[in-house]
Amino acid sequence: MSPLIVILLVLAVAAVLVVGGAVFVSNQKRGRGPELEPPATGGGVLAPPRPTEAPTEAPPAEPEVAAPPAPVEVEEPPVVVAPPVKPSFRDRLAKARATFAGFLGRSKIDEDTWDELEEALIRADLGVGPATALLDELRAQVKARELETGDQLVEALKAEMKLRLQVDDRSLHLDEGRTNVWLFVGVNGVGKTTTIGKLGKRQTDAGHRVVMAAGDTFRAAAAEQLETWANRAGADLVRGAEGGDPSAIIFDAVESAAAKGADLVLADTAGRLHTKTNLMEELRKVRRVADRDPGHVTEVLLVLDATTGQNGLVQARQFTEATEVTGVVLTKLDGSAKGGIVFAIQTELGIPVKLVGLGETVEDLVDFDPDEFVDALFSA
Repeated sequence: MSPLIVILLVLAVAAVLVVGGAVFVSNQKRGRGPELEPPATGGGVLAPPRPTEAPTEAPPAEPEVAAPPAPVEVEEPPVVVAPPVKPSFRDRLAKARATFAGFLGRSKIDEDTWDELEEALIRADLGVGPATALLDELRAQVKARELETGDQLVEALKAEMKLRLQVDDRSLHLDEGRTNVWLFVGVNGVGKTTTIGKLGKRQTDAGHRVVMAAGDTFRAAAAEQLETWANRAGADLVRGAEGGDPSAIIFDAVESAAAKGADLVLADTAGRLHTKTNLMEELRKVRRVADRDPGHVTEVLLVLDATTGQNGLVQARQFTEATEVTGVVLTKLDGSAKGGIVFAIQTELGIPVKLVGLGETVEDLVDFDPDEFVDALFSA
């Protein structure tokens, strides 16, 4: 056999072997199952395959929340209570001021001026006597000072009224170290009990210890009304049976005040019509009893309703004779009052107006200021 043939045969056999091995390997791969993990150590049994799991991301960490800060105690600012506003004479005397409105603003002084002024003064409740005396003085001033205009006359009128309303002492008297008694007199309906309550509140606020005496035993519910005011004012109250002896109740109040160290007794009294003779006799008795030791009467205050006009002057004369009135409390001056009664009481009777009521609240009971009062009557 030739060498060429031998080489070809060898090549053919090699090719057959190569192809057969490739086929064998291919078959082996197609017949195998999935790849197995190596057997567990120490055992001959293959562990079951683990399912392939997609890798999972760890949940994001929650952000750390800072603990709330501890509450800080904020000190509340103190509540500032505004002081009560003093009522203005000008604001409260609008109706009284209207009495003089027609007279104001005249350009010259003539007989018509004097006639209008006289009418305004009488309508304002000065009374004929005080009005005439005032006009006579003004005529003399106009002539002596050669006044010519209505404005000059108004200024002269205001100055003269202020001068005639001046007194040396308009204060409420309270002697230190004594059991002071302030008696309140006046007819029913003028605001006597309310005035006691308002003044009692003012005195307790000023540091005084106050006892109120319910001496008006004839008016229904007078004691209950005064008791209400005593509670508001922080004052003590002494009362008796309805229809009882007013003098005895007031004396009991004085003794109670002395025992407690109270320095002020505010005593209400009966207020039946001033034309009743028995009332005046009763008030004289009350005045005497209240002034017995340890009592010491330092004020007798006549309460008048300003709207009664000249009738208030009649009342003032009667009560002054019976009880030695030391001052006047003029209530309801903010209503339909004309205002001139202030001038009439002081100039005719010589009794000073000490307090005036300009409204319903406690603050509306104010000290009388003659300058402010006159200016308010003639302000624009």
